[in-house]
Amino acid sequence: MALSTSPRSRKISAYVGLTKPRILTMVLVMSAAGFFLGADGSLRPLDTFFITMLGTALSSAGAAVLNHYLERDSDELMHRTKKRPLPAGDVSPEQALSFGVQLVLMGVGLLAWQVNLLTGFISLLTVFLYVLVYTPLKKVTWWNTVIGAIPGALPPVGGWTAASGKLELGAWIIFLILFVWQHPHFYAIAWMYKEDYARGGFKMLPVVHPDGRSTFNQIIGFSIILIPISLLPVLSGMAGALYGWGMGILGVGMLAMGIQLARTKSVQDAKALLKASVIYLPLFFALILGDRSL
Repeated sequence: MALSTSPRSRKISAYVGLTKPRILTMVLVMSAAGFFLGADGSLRPLDTFFITMLGTALSSAGAAVLNHYLERDSDELMHRTKKRPLPAGDVSPEQALSFGVQLVLMGVGLLAWQVNLLTGFISLLTVFLYVLVYTPLKKVTWWNTVIGAIPGALPPVGGWTAASGKLELGAWIIFLILFVWQHPHFYAIAWMYKEDYARGGFKMLPVVHPDGRSTFNQIIGFSIILIPISLLPVLSGMAGALYGWGMGILGVGMLAMGIQLARTKSVQDAKALLKASVIYLPLFFALILGDRSL
């Protein structure tokens, strides 16, 4: 016999859903990796590390909630998002707005107060670019993906500055790798859901240019760029041969998936590229962290 879910439990579940837990987990992993690298292969001091994770979690969760708030009308029109808490009526827009703002203020404030001002600023910049620049641009231009890749690549930079207190070359290298990686990742998603994005009024590249040529050119172009960019840690001394060979193999694999998608234009191959990009990210961090520890 199935157990009934209480209204309180449903409400809590709805609020948790607004924070986009899977994306939040990815952000925390990236931030932790950035901290480890910025601290020269350590998670110490532990109190600073845990405060960094908490502050990052709060601000990232708040940004996600505010994104839900701003896109609630479009989410109601799209098949894959119409059951989200706001379109479904589980949480009111006013409640979501208040919840999101409070989370952001707590997260940014905690980082600025207990870690350092630079990390607090990076967190605030990330929220600003994601919520007030990238989110509205999705209704204006397909360049939103390029702009959105900036806040998407900032979490490890915040982790780095939390550990070191300064922006160093290594932090910029990690940022650049993640910035480039996001393009084939998100263009694969955009191709998979192009009809849904069109229903929601989003100017994603496959919606603006439905034949796919521009989308596939972007995927292949950024996949090619990703290969040499991903080797910058070797050239800078951050990592060695293990990382270099591993990233070379991963980069070629991503490029092969992109070429295959350009040939077939199938949703199945877009899903394969998406899976490859999702696998790429943790392996990238595993290789650079593992190589750094040797």
